[in-house]
Amino acid sequence: MQNKFLLAQKLIEHLVNLGKTLATAESCTGGGIGQALTSVSGSSAAYGYGIISYSNEAKEKVLQVPHNILEEYGAVSTETADAMCRGAKALSGADFAVAVTGIAGPGGGSAEKPVGLVYIGCIDANDRVEVEKHIFKGTRDEVREQTIKAALKLVLNISGAKIDE
Repeated sequence: MQNKFLLAQKLIEHLVNLGKTLATAESCTGGGIGQALTSVSGSSAAYGYGIISYSNEAKEKVLQVPHNILEEYGAVSTETADAMCRGAKALSGADFAVAVTGIAGPGGGSAEKPVGLVYIGCIDANDRVEVEKHIFKGTRDEVREQTIKAALKLVLNISGAKIDE
């Protein structure tokens, strides 16, 4: 599997070639996607907004995630990931936005929402949203690392890039 920096480089190059931009909204990764993207020289041509919305309050205030979604479905849900990526796109004006929300552990999990549960949402230039559900295994750092890679791959796929495994 490719590492996050190679995926980020491929994504930035692809977006630059398309003349498109990306915004990120991160919860459980705490800025890890943005860190991978900005490790690429010239990334500012395609990446300008990275929002870390770790708390529900930040999700509501910054990304405009409706309070009722957080109340009914929780921060770690398909609905929240969908709302987060929509909010990031609206805030930034980017062509694409990706959002991640999950439980990295080691605590915080439950029978319904175990440690490693992550939702990744991506919205494209036509406002179509795709949300993936993952249950990653490993330590907190491993869950976060897998989330970053999966998010970058989702944007690559949605933006039409071919990725090698």
